[in-house]
Amino acid sequence: MSELTTRLVKVYKSLRKADTFLYVDFQEDLDRVPAGLLDQFGTPEFTLSLHLKADRKLARAVARDVLQRIQSVGYYLQMPPADGGVDAEIRNESN
Repeated sequence: MSELTTRLVKVYKSLRKADTFLYVDFQEDLDRVPAGLLDQFGTPEFTLSLHLKADRKLARAVARDVLQRIQSVGYYLQMPPADGGVDAEIRNESN
């Protein structure tokens, strides 16, 4: 799979869990996000759309990682640092 360096994305925030966000491809929207994750996330509230480039500075994520995750599984889940962040979510999926 070739590395993606830019993508138009939508960002949703969780109304159930503070500082928790889902990044998804703009056109696919939430189609590839697992139903179980959406159940835990709660009703997603659209926050913004942006043209995400691999070298863009993000506050709590590495843009290149966000792009790779969206390409491979359809979404990127950003959780608060106290909850273990996306790395903990990725580890849990592999179990």
